Amino acid sequence: MAEHRYAEAAGEFQKILDHRGIVGADPIGVLAHLQLGRVFALSGDKVKAKAAYEAFLALWKDADPDVPILNSAKTEYGRL
Repeated sequence: MAEHRYAEAAGEFQKILDHRGIVGADPIGVLAHLQLGRVFALSGDKVKAKAAYEAFLALWKDADPDVPILNSAKTEYGRL
């Protein structure tokens, strides 16, 4: 993402989502949704970005509302 290679970054995050059994209960699996949303937002694909953010927010719907990453995700989603 930092090098603006959005298609490659999206592919890497999608690999994580496609192979959930490897990450198990590790938070990286859930955070991949957020990062995928960020990549799509940066690349200008708002439809895919919204879908990825919605998947992340659905998985974290019962999380403590004071978690900084959750607040950041909600703010970013609101800007889309």
